Amino acid sequence: MTDSSPHPVTVYISPCRPSVHPLPRYMSEGAAGLDLHAALGAPVVLNPGEATLIGTGFSIAIPPGYEGQVRPRSGLALQHRIGLLNSPGTIDPDYRGEVGVILFNFGTSPYTVHDGDRIAQLVITPVPRVHLIVVERLDETTRGDGGFGHTGR
Repeated sequence: MTDSSPHPVTVYISPCRPSVHPLPRYMSEGAAGLDLHAALGAPVVLNPGEATLIGTGFSIAIPPGYEGQVRPRSGLALQHRIGLLNSPGTIDPDYRGEVGVILFNFGTSPYTVHDGDRIAQLVITPVPRVHLIVVERLDETTRGDGGFGHTGR
């Protein structure tokens, strides 16, 4: 596939153990996320209401100023009610452990995760460092402190 991004970002990846599964990859020319595969020694049954950490079999080095966002796959969510408990999950640039995915079964039936299943996607995105300034009062806005559905349905 051809990289069409204006500023390619180099991310180093290291397999944690030998695997027959592909490393993360874009599944289409316009995909925003790299698909992540489950790296399991045996199938894992995820019962309704349960969460479990699924390893991916690799670690990455994300450059400073960026983060990895682990996001759910829409097909798993729609067809099987499988999502991520913390979404998006953040991979910090200084983390060097195996990338893991916290899958959650929002459905009413058990779901089995098999070795090699595509379970999530990874998006690399810029994250600015901020400088916080303590003030007595914040500026006024039309919205004010309205939140959590204040605009209605």
